[in-house]
Amino acid sequence: MLPPLPHLTTYDISATNGFLPTRIPLSVLPDAYYEPWETIARNLQSLILSKRLAKIVDALPVLETRLLRGEDEWRRAYCVLGFVVHAYIWGGEGESGVNDIVPPSLSIPFLQVCQHLELPPVATYAGVCLWNWRPIFDGEPVDTLDNLATHMTFTGSLDESWFYLVSVAIEARAGPLVPMMLEAIEAARRNDSVTVTLCLRSLAERLDELGSLLERMYESCDPHVFYHRIRPFLAGSKNMAEAGLPNGVLFDDGTGEQEYVQYSGGSNAQSSIIQFFDIVLGVEHRPTGEKTSEASSGPPHGFILEMRRYMPGPHRRFLEHVERVANIREYVTGRRHHDRALVIAFDACLAMLRSLRDKHIQLVSRYIIIKSRESRSQSRSLSPKQTPRKPVNLANTLQQGNGKKLRGTGGTALIPFLKQARDETGEPAIDAWARRLLNNGPAGMGTLDAGVATLGKVKEHFDGAVEIVGLAGTWSVDDSEGGVSILPMRRRRRRRGVFCTLC
Repeated sequence: MLPPLPHLTTYDISATNGFLPTRIPLSVLPDAYYEPWETIARNLQSLILSKRLAKIVDALPVLETRLLRGEDEWRRAYCVLGFVVHAYIWGGEGESGVNDIVPPSLSIPFLQVCQHLELPPVATYAGVCLWNWRPIFDGEPVDTLDNLATHMTFTGSLDESWFYLVSVAIEARAGPLVPMMLEAIEAARRNDSVTVTLCLRSLAERLDELGSLLERMYESCDPHVFYHRIRPFLAGSKNMAEAGLPNGVLFDDGTGEQEYVQYSGGSNAQSSIIQFFDIVLGVEHRPTGEKTSEASSGPPHGFILEMRRYMPGPHRRFLEHVERVANIREYVTGRRHHDRALVIAFDACLAMLRSLRDKHIQLVSRYIIIKSRESRSQSRSLSPKQTPRKPVNLANTLQQGNGKKLRGTGGTALIPFLKQARDETGEPAIDAWARRLLNNGPAGMGTLDAGVATLGKVKEHFDGAVEIVGLAGTWSVDDSEGGVSILPMRRRRRRRGVFCTLC
């Protein structure tokens, strides 16, 4: 007896918006009892700039959560408290620049809200993206950046809003794919290859659209602003010793029994839609650094599986349910010799998903790795008297001279993790030619190798280095230190003489 397919409503998933809520997230808690929280939320940027946030929070009364009604209000409370908690931690004063003890006025209600939503006490992808948006005009689509705005930011900058909204638009554009791919799973059960093929073709086309949306990040989010102003506030408490949190964070609930805890910060790996694509296509991820031929030395999905702990409980359980019923890869494999259209559609999905991850590597390289090298070069050029005394929070987490890799806000080594996840995406390819195309080792820049074209706009070398080629030059990313070296300018043109801003 085959297990039943999941019902979206059971797992709080929208047939149109996917993992975004069906209703627009609340902009304010309706009960006046929570006005102290909302007052801080409305003035968060000013309180951070004036260094008054800690004093206001310390004087805040402990508000109970019993007056929260419905999931919309619980989510709003999570967003408000999550933003304030992170601002309190990373906007600290003194020599360290951080506060590692969160007072009861925040800890007690935040822990209760997190328990209700089955989330850890940290600002997750759900808090800053999934539940932190509104349409500019009601009645217009929310799957476009032209009609989206944020409720909350740390900095009040357009760059920060844009950073969150690109992910919101991607989630909204991908929303209809969730019921469609469940339909494909059902079609495979009844041996309806025509429907499976049509669904896979639609998935491939939509994945290409998602890649285009991701590339729009460059339009209104400046890398310098992101790295130095936004990213520090998104950091978690895991692997943050160099940033001033050697033990993590202690949430003081007034009992005196709490211990320090460490959690990863917000990460796109916490997006349920990306993991959903991997599951329905049969893409498997291993712990970073583990090769296919090696014996498993850890959990089957490593960091990616760990990130499910940072998803809302219903979404996490939905992915577990889909894992039990996913059958498309096996179905396509069983028909690989006599259903060419089906095989091509499946491999096209893998190619588009791999391309999406290529674009993400480029984005990470431009917004984090290049900026980290610039910051390190600048700090080395300063005389001892000029060297800042206070750490620059997350921008200071690149270890200097000790061989550690640059980590993301999620706490994992960036480039090794991203490259491996990208390469693993092509492993389920069915067709022999597509398998060579997707698993050709380093992704080329339109070069040919034994008659086989290579995919992607990320040029890699046999020594593990990665090159991101763009108008500002060619950057070489070295896994050994997570840095980049700027090589001589090389501008590349598309046909018709148009510059390619990403390749």
